[in-house]
Amino acid sequence: MASLIQCPATSFSGTRFNKALKSRVRCSLDSNVSDMSVNAPKGLFPPEPGHYRGPKLKVAIIGAGLAGMSTAVELLDQGHEVQLLYSLISHFLHFIFYMSFLILDHYKYILVSCLFSIMFSILFRLMKKVGADNNLLVKDHTHTFVNKGGQIGELDFRFPVGAPLHGINAFLSTNQLKTYDKARNAVALALSPVVKALINPDAALRDIRNLDSISFSDWFISKGGTRMSIQRMWDPVAYALGFIDCDNISARCMLTIFALFATKTEASLLRMLKGSPDVYLSGPIRKYITDRGGRFHLRWGCREILYNRSSDGSTYVTGLAMSKATAKQIVHADAYVAACDVPGIKRLIPLEWREQKFFSNIYELVGVPVVTVQLRYNGWVTELQDLEKSRQLKQALGLDNLLYTPDADFSCFADLALTSPEDYYIEGQGSLLQCVLTPGDPYMPLPNDEIISRVAKQVLVLFPSAQGLEVTWSSVVKIGQSLYREGPGKDPFRPDQKTPVKNFFLAGSYTKQDYIDSMEGATLSGRQASAYICDTGEELVDLRKVLATEFKDEIKFANIKDELSLV
Repeated sequence: MASLIQCPATSFSGTRFNKALKSRVRCSLDSNVSDMSVNAPKGLFPPEPGHYRGPKLKVAIIGAGLAGMSTAVELLDQGHEVQLLYSLISHFLHFIFYMSFLILDHYKYILVSCLFSIMFSILFRLMKKVGADNNLLVKDHTHTFVNKGGQIGELDFRFPVGAPLHGINAFLSTNQLKTYDKARNAVALALSPVVKALINPDAALRDIRNLDSISFSDWFISKGGTRMSIQRMWDPVAYALGFIDCDNISARCMLTIFALFATKTEASLLRMLKGSPDVYLSGPIRKYITDRGGRFHLRWGCREILYNRSSDGSTYVTGLAMSKATAKQIVHADAYVAACDVPGIKRLIPLEWREQKFFSNIYELVGVPVVTVQLRYNGWVTELQDLEKSRQLKQALGLDNLLYTPDADFSCFADLALTSPEDYYIEGQGSLLQCVLTPGDPYMPLPNDEIISRVAKQVLVLFPSAQGLEVTWSSVVKIGQSLYREGPGKDPFRPDQKTPVKNFFLAGSYTKQDYIDSMEGATLSGRQASAYICDTGEELVDLRKVLATEFKDEIKFANIKDELSLV
């Protein structure tokens, strides 16, 4: 585990506790995950699925991100046969108390995700199952804001008593807001469904869902909150959650997180993978899947969903038209899962299906543009205590946590050399800053050199002590559509995992689930998709028999073993 960084007492407010006292609040991943489900809304913490006793099914999954792999793990555990098909080496891109970043490795760009909130209960359950639960590094139980001139503000959740008192103390003692704004902030939160969550979490979650039609800013100000609180604290948090600010994000998204913060002591605690997610997260999940007979097929893209209609007018899928370079194959299965992002599912849905409201609603969802910048320095940018130490390269120093800022175009960032040192600390080199530019729209048309120059200048605004340090390596990644834009009134357009097409299912964090668009949302959607498939097992087998008669052959996976690459 990375060492905890102690900062000058003058830079922070709130009481300091020694490590022994902190450890009373901080506990193991095992107990955190189990504790999170106690007195919690069932939509966010569903019970363990029952043992499946129906017929064995063959399932083809399009996509191998967290949603696809989560679906596969759940289905394999229930005894089904699973194949995952995907056209590119892709990893889940999201940011909710976690960072998405790009590294250069053997001339290949690998997109990875590395920061986790303890709120990711379903994802942690999956990590424990696949043996990846020891790959996380615990950070200080604080949310750190870096303001102009290196001034540090905090929400410090380290407190001898747990939820909700630790959160109340954090908000009342924060130095990120002035006294008047803190008082008005407290009034707004006291009038929110967050209070009801302490007594009846399911009812509170229903109330929060009903606030989807209003922006967080409109809701917050209507309850007495101030514009200054939004600008100095909540906008950076909103950008971290959904890449959009409080004027544009639904109140549902923000209040879902607040309810968890208020009711679960460890909900606000951040962890980061100790190194590359390809090794420490997706790698163990892939191994779990392949060890149980699942197969990954790389570079096979789905070009068309083949379908037909039964005599009663219902639609069903008959196969997937796949291609890899010049090779073409038809994949047959009992059930088909599209585990895609919003742009992917829009490309995949057959034109005729879009006449149905269920599918046409998806086209009301749009992704948010995001630009991700990485800067490697020849010193330690976030080291604020000792200028001389920030110039040496023998020891990593600085702020070892996720960082927020209201004073730069990147509202969230981290020094990955500190937070995930196993792969991102390099001897003889300094900080590796990962900065997520939100909103990304103004930066999309700019050349990379100009983007890097602008970000590097803004880094110096936040850390004047880094003046004189040089950028030794940099990269820019532009994502035209990342998370779907969780604006007011968009939740009703999110589709369920079960579709009107009887053997076609959806997975992905944009689909209907009670968490927000995130890694946790993706994992939860996969679990729900698997449950729907198991619930319709008998019906899917009956359809298999109909199709077997229609094609005069037993439905089976296409024999493309020699063409596919196992990864």
